[in-house]
Amino acid sequence: MLEEVERWLSTRSWSATERPLHRILAAKQRTGRTVSVVLPALNEEETVGDIVSVIRHDLMRQVPLVDELVVVDSGSTDRTSEVAAAAGARVVHRDGILPRLPTVPGKGEVLWRSLLVTRGDIVCFVDADLRDFSSDFVSGIVGPLLTDPDVDLVKAMYDRPLAGATGQGGRVTELMARPLLNLHWPQLAGFVQPLGGEYAARRSLLEQLPFPVGYGVELGMLVDALHLAGLDALAQVDVGVRKHRHQDGQALGRMAAAIYRTAQLRLARGHLIRPSLTQFERGEDGFEPRTYSVDTEERPPMVDIAEYQAQRAA
Repeated sequence: MLEEVERWLSTRSWSATERPLHRILAAKQRTGRTVSVVLPALNEEETVGDIVSVIRHDLMRQVPLVDELVVVDSGSTDRTSEVAAAAGARVVHRDGILPRLPTVPGKGEVLWRSLLVTRGDIVCFVDADLRDFSSDFVSGIVGPLLTDPDVDLVKAMYDRPLAGATGQGGRVTELMARPLLNLHWPQLAGFVQPLGGEYAARRSLLEQLPFPVGYGVELGMLVDALHLAGLDALAQVDVGVRKHRHQDGQALGRMAAAIYRTAQLRLARGHLIRPSLTQFERGEDGFEPRTYSVDTEERPPMVDIAEYQAQRAA
């Protein structure tokens, strides 16, 4: 490990308990910064309501940490929108944001568009499939952005149990993302959960970053933030344990392909020769190939979008 990373781990890796809520709130009042929480959601009716309810109760009613709670529906076919709205979130459909640009499927697409329908100086992203959700996931990663002016982006770190075994979750992280980061961006080797969906950042940083539209968004954002802001502007906070729905191996393969593609573009900004992935499933006549396209599109920095410029100037 680089000496720079060892130093970073000792100065930019914290536990959520190191910043009590009263200290975070005092910093928020002193700085006047506002906080938006965004949940990207696609068919998450079983979990999204509980997450919204916890955030509203703990961080909006009991204490005024979160100013805005938005669920961006990514085209759900279940009751995700209704459940989220009933729990108290403002629900916005992906297709209604920046309608002049047709939407494409993908998590990164939703996160990018969310910048247009939120106002907070600090934007906190939380996946909508978490179970046994704790508001520490929000206060823990927002805290450093309110108390430390030199920090621009904070990722959550946590244990990810798989089938009851501690530390076995995050298979794409261990098999794809961590080797890529260690080999090509060793300054980022200290991140425990580089692909985690829970992170917070200053709007002033997010609006300058391109957003891969699919699963590569977390890796792309981390690499681009490193180049734009530097390692000391990045941090991570331990928030405990993350429980969520695990995907099957083939879905993870497609995720890994998108992440590799995101890394490839950042390494060479070159041409992706074959932006597809073939996988195999056993059928009646043996193994049958299934070919999936790999996300090849990225959205430009939001600060370059005319509608966003007009909204910020208003």
